[in-house]
Amino acid sequence: MANTDVMWVEKYRPKNLTDLVNQKEVKGSLSGLIKNESEMPHLLFSGSAGVGKTTTAICISHQILGDSWKDYTLELNASDERGINMVRERVKKFSRFAGLDSQIPFKIIILDEADEMTSDAQTALRRIIEDTAKFCRFILIANNISKIIDPIQSRCAVFKFTRIDENEIIDQLKIISKKEKVKVDEKGLKEITNYAGGDMRHAINLLQAVASTGSITESSVKASAGLTKINDVGDVLKLSISGKIQDARNKMIELIKVYGMSESDFLKYINQALFKEKYENLEEMSQIIAKYDFRILSGANSEIQLSAMLAELGKFSK
Repeated sequence: MANTDVMWVEKYRPKNLTDLVNQKEVKGSLSGLIKNESEMPHLLFSGSAGVGKTTTAICISHQILGDSWKDYTLELNASDERGINMVRERVKKFSRFAGLDSQIPFKIIILDEADEMTSDAQTALRRIIEDTAKFCRFILIANNISKIIDPIQSRCAVFKFTRIDENEIIDQLKIISKKEKVKVDEKGLKEITNYAGGDMRHAINLLQAVASTGSITESSVKASAGLTKINDVGDVLKLSISGKIQDARNKMIELIKVYGMSESDFLKYINQALFKEKYENLEEMSQIIAKYDFRILSGANSEIQLSAMLAELGKFSK
């Protein structure tokens, strides 16, 4: 039986750039940039969830700041604290506090989910990046780079992270399973990668969840996994198409807020469910989903947009 006291995602998070799975081009370019520390620019990492953006930022911090990396690194999640005040207060305080150790070239500020910040907050951030340039380097992390304002993009070296190849995810899961003494079979691992869709974090979390129930087989993965969640999205679609908009919205909010499903995954699954069920107004419904996908990508409030999408799909109720 697997020990699940510690999250495996944290336990097996790479400490060095070289240990990072995939992202060969990113690793190569970054290693070059880090060689001459004093000239390292601000960095902007973009790419989908669970492909190593935050891990890479932490690896860089380890490599440049050594053992004292924790004292000189500020990690913030912009989506938790979206306002301009978070940017001003936390970052300014950190960038001012205490003089630099002579061994340390600069402090590092890792700003995760920077694409969730309002453009006002990003404008304030741009000023802070300029004001603290002497002794701070920013590593901004975004799933969607188009939401980052141009003046910030132009101040950073931009790196795009790709989705992780299925075989590489399977190799990593095998390494972890061996260390955790979990029995696995190929079909079980393949099933995990089907759910993960190139997201290493999702794959490792799923491995740990299934391992807590016993061995990893195709059926044990299906029993524990997101099949239920994907089916739940199908239910949301059915509810909205049968005119039960309020119920559909409640279930949608539960999936996103409680179960942590991303808005983009929700849209992906609802699109899959639509084509699986072969609804008769398929073309029109598909256009509706695409419209709201584009609006969210353009920076509109996702909860409002998804609610409106469900309401609009409700017009097909008989």
